[in-house]
Amino acid sequence: MAMVISSVHATVFARASFFCQSNGLRSFRSCLPFSSSAASVSTHNLSQKKWRQPVSSVLDFGGVKISREDVVRDDPTNNVPDNIFSKLGVQLHRRDQHPLGTLKNAIYEYFDTNYSNKFEKFDDLCPIVSVKENFDDVLVPEDHVSRSYNDTYYVDPQTVLRCHTSAHQAKLLRSGYTHFLVTGDVYRRDSIDSTHYPVFHQMEGFRVFSPEDWEASGMDASLFAATDLKKCLEGLASHLFGAVEMRWVDTYFPFTNPSFELEIYFKENWLEVLGCGVTEQEILKRNGKPNSVAWAFGLGLERLAMVLFDIPDIRLFWSNDERFTSQFSNGELGVKFKPFSKYPPCYKDMSFWLSESFTENNLCEVVRGIAGDLVEEVQLIDNFTNKKGMTSHCYRIAYRSMERSLTDEEINDLQWKVREQVQNKLNVVLR
Repeated sequence: MAMVISSVHATVFARASFFCQSNGLRSFRSCLPFSSSAASVSTHNLSQKKWRQPVSSVLDFGGVKISREDVVRDDPTNNVPDNIFSKLGVQLHRRDQHPLGTLKNAIYEYFDTNYSNKFEKFDDLCPIVSVKENFDDVLVPEDHVSRSYNDTYYVDPQTVLRCHTSAHQAKLLRSGYTHFLVTGDVYRRDSIDSTHYPVFHQMEGFRVFSPEDWEASGMDASLFAATDLKKCLEGLASHLFGAVEMRWVDTYFPFTNPSFELEIYFKENWLEVLGCGVTEQEILKRNGKPNSVAWAFGLGLERLAMVLFDIPDIRLFWSNDERFTSQFSNGELGVKFKPFSKYPPCYKDMSFWLSESFTENNLCEVVRGIAGDLVEEVQLIDNFTNKKGMTSHCYRIAYRSMERSLTDEEINDLQWKVREQVQNKLNVVLR
């Protein structure tokens, strides 16, 4: 469950890629959607489209070939751009000498040490999942904003790039797993700044209890699970951050009740570490465990890694620059990042009259599609409404490479392309 920062083949799962038939193509199914943003857009009236046959196979998940044409299509129900498709299969969390892989392994070490290898680990499940798995199976309401095309990458009306690792939770439960950790890359249309990126990584933990587990304790099932959950996660926080002050905050998630967030006092600030809770009984009933109780937690690897490793910009996780990668080559938790350069940003402003369909996430998708990781931030700096009721926004775009200086010619070219695409694709009027 990605609770803040935001869950088989023939022989069950066997640690290979997890897949099933969907609209003629085998697609794959990871933590709960503990946060999202933007306005909801109904998808029920969108026409259903069938999968096209792959033209050329570029990705291989557990022997199943996935081509670009399976994911990126010239289709009104598809909003996956090429720059997002290019991230599929990269799986930074599986690189032991990468900060995300190092953090994942440290969490594994905690669970292996404290739970005698009870927790099954899954970190290679493909991120192409059904809408049912991504939303319905974890009780996300039909009108929840996370379902909108503004927030989620849709391959077609029934298929998405997973928004959270809980998309695999129901299948794992039905397959008989009672203790598991699911780690993977997740995808959300989002804003552009130093802490947000459309692809990030989450880990979900899930534990199921049988009646004999709690009956001798004198506690009811829910209290027993909540007590065990808090003890587990306080231990995990200490394992990662050392002897820190902690506090629990009551919150709400649609898939757990009661629900909590764990905060730690770190570097003179309260830091939200993860979200968690006692799993809703409806999820257990639907998946063959009506007499059980369970807990679940979810955390964002980038969020914690940026704190533990002092990494200032989320784009750096995707860098292949040896000045970055060599600093983490020993796979040690908590190695502090040493900045190797600080190239100046270049700012470009753009103003336009809004259309009724305009959203900031769509703007960010256009900018990111043209500038890629050269765009550092897109920020609204001014807005007003005239006497005719027309609204104007002015956005400041910061261009900056983490690895080199950008030329004036290069930036001007990017900005002209952005302006052209914003006007053509977003139906706005430039000022």
